[in-house]
Amino acid sequence: MAKLVINETKKMGEIAPEVYGHFSEHLGRCIYEGLYVGENSDIPNVNGMRTDVVEALKEMQVPLLRWPGGCFADEYHWMDGIGDKSKRKKMINTHWGGVMEDNSFGTDEFMELCRQLGCKTYVNGNLGSGTVQEMSQWVEYMTLDGVSPMADLRKENGHPEPYKLDYFAVGNENWGCGGNMRPQYYGDLYRRYQTYLRQYNPDRKFKKIACGANNNDYHWTEEVLKTCFDHSPEHEHGFMDLISLHYYDMPYGWDPKVSATKFDDECYYRTLNKAYVMDEYVSRHCDILDQYDPDKKIGLAVDEWGTWFEVEPGTNPGFLYQQNTIRDALVAGITLNIFNKHCDRVKMACIAQMVNVLQSVILTDGEKMIKTPTYHVFHMYRHHQGAELLGSSITGTTEIGVEDGFKVPDLTESVSEKDGIITITVSNQSLTDAKELDVIFAEKKSFEIVEAKLVGGADPHDHNTFEDPEKVVEKDFEDYKTEGGLKLNIPAASVVEIRLK
Repeated sequence: MAKLVINETKKMGEIAPEVYGHFSEHLGRCIYEGLYVGENSDIPNVNGMRTDVVEALKEMQVPLLRWPGGCFADEYHWMDGIGDKSKRKKMINTHWGGVMEDNSFGTDEFMELCRQLGCKTYVNGNLGSGTVQEMSQWVEYMTLDGVSPMADLRKENGHPEPYKLDYFAVGNENWGCGGNMRPQYYGDLYRRYQTYLRQYNPDRKFKKIACGANNNDYHWTEEVLKTCFDHSPEHEHGFMDLISLHYYDMPYGWDPKVSATKFDDECYYRTLNKAYVMDEYVSRHCDILDQYDPDKKIGLAVDEWGTWFEVEPGTNPGFLYQQNTIRDALVAGITLNIFNKHCDRVKMACIAQMVNVLQSVILTDGEKMIKTPTYHVFHMYRHHQGAELLGSSITGTTEIGVEDGFKVPDLTESVSEKDGIITITVSNQSLTDAKELDVIFAEKKSFEIVEAKLVGGADPHDHNTFEDPEKVVEKDFEDYKTEGGLKLNIPAASVVEIRLK
């Protein structure tokens, strides 16, 4: 029997709520049809935001939303998306499907969406094709409370009060779609651009995010930090509050022929192995950060992560619309446990993407909406937000898989405490075998189970459809014993949450 040892007296730091953040790009049907249907739609909405989606996301307790991209961010000019919607400029979305973008969802709409969700705002600026002036004026438009050209423009557009901007990123994937830059060149540009992102309200400062690496590109992280820390004695943070990291789970690399729902055992384990690689990537990028920032004042923002499979048959390849199975739920469970364990440095993460794109938590089809298995994992894990990570480890795990080099431990976990309640989340990666787990506390002698939930425990191919929207749901977990301590029997291919006090 495997053992989960929990040292409830060892507090490892707060798990930032923003680790459970989300990403919304002008890509496919994420914004339009997914989050925003317009004020005149027959689909119930509030100020254009579809009510069913907003209510589902509020139930999941979304802490943060990133917008407008993604690759789209570095071709987005924010002034095209404000003012009278009938007069807004139209453009071709060259990155995603070559479709027409009418800019009816812009800065003010994004802020309205975040207001309805009750979440923090993360805006991604255009470094690749934008100017210093354009980026500076965007921050002025959003945050200045007073008299200025951009503040006056915001007021003319019906928004007299400044917005609460929480995070602002200078560019996106500037090593690739954001300009194909060298890290030293990006580092110099970042220093220049961020200089003009003024903190107009000292009581409501936003945090600045530098574009970090893709996957295991440690050279990018090293060179950007070296450039930003060079000749910056008055800027001990290297001019940044966070630096990003992007990593997508692709079981066979950039292979468009991997189905989201039809996969064999090898593909299943490859996918989970690729999810587990996140721990190595985060650890090694953090090691580089430690060299420049030993006091951990700079956070790591894994602001794009998730599975990437072939699009659903018959859909636009540029829309990246894929289904979402119990396998995706396990990827979410593994990844979120990893982020929790790195709470000392990982201060934000955004799954890609929120609705109708890649590993989304919600899918829509006209008036219909369904929650994916990934949604239910996020809903279970919401109790980790803002909680204190507790020291924990599992012994007696087994490496499982079908091919050398692509194996995973059968169990992963993380444990936290908030308001006197301990939350334990465990994922069982085995396709076939339930796993017994003996939970041992350092000092706790008695406890009361507050909640026990389960996602999965069935065919890992199972997924929700518009015809069968609740095939995979969050269920009560009952296969545990409390006599003589806590013992769990965790079903194959499942993610389990136990909460106790």
